[in-house]
Amino acid sequence: MDTADRGVWRTAELLADRMSHRDIAHSVASGRLLRLRKGVYARPSADPDVVIAAGHNAAVCCASALRKHGVWVLEDEPKLHVWLGANGKDPLRHEDGCTCLRHWDGPGAAFGVVPVVHALVQSAECLGQEGFFAALESAMQKQLLRYRDVREIRRRVSARHRWLVDLARWDAESGLESVVRLRLVRLGLRVACQVRIRGVGRVDFVLNGRLIIEIDGRENHDGPSSRHKDLRRDAVSAGLGFLTLRFDYALVMHEWTVVESAILAVLSRVTGR
Repeated sequence: MDTADRGVWRTAELLADRMSHRDIAHSVASGRLLRLRKGVYARPSADPDVVIAAGHNAAVCCASALRKHGVWVLEDEPKLHVWLGANGKDPLRHEDGCTCLRHWDGPGAAFGVVPVVHALVQSAECLGQEGFFAALESAMQKQLLRYRDVREIRRRVSARHRWLVDLARWDAESGLESVVRLRLVRLGLRVACQVRIRGVGRVDFVLNGRLIIEIDGRENHDGPSSRHKDLRRDAVSAGLGFLTLRFDYALVMHEWTVVESAILAVLSRVTGR
């Protein structure tokens, strides 16, 4: 459990830190501590998500924890994920208006933010295969994991997700690229990733040695300067005998059938199949 400067404590933890019950009461009265509920206190500057989770007697977990670790997360409507553990009791479970997603895996949970490995294991069941795969590759690319961590994740996820761990790479440059690669593999296509072409530079994917696929994320390729560079790369690629298809976030995530049809149609013409 990542408890570094979490800013939330139980009474027993404060007493162990040489505070008396009177000290705790004075701290609450002066505003130096907030009483979240009976026996649970927080620093006013504590992470709001950690505070909300503590109100559930839980820790921040799964997709919410991954975001705090800087991992790219595929989630349509982000909600706070909280981890109570298999034997946890949620005092706010029936509170009206609460939208937190509760996780009951594993033993008991503490306050704070769960580590990356645990959050990824939770995401495999919660976010689905695409969400898990994109988050895993993002964590790998950001060097938040070691080889032994990847092996542990593979051991802890269910058998139906282990092939995704085997497929994952350390050099995926965006979560959107991870989603596209997984979908292309599912189509049975031969996919080369992060290919460097002389005169062009590095491209996202090359299919069947002829078709370049470029993925333009929401945060990239803005403005006329970047647009010109993209067009020039496509022109140089064409001069070398490549065909290029370029897709943005909206096409990939909301109109994949259009993307898939375009890719398969071009490959059919290129290969004669």
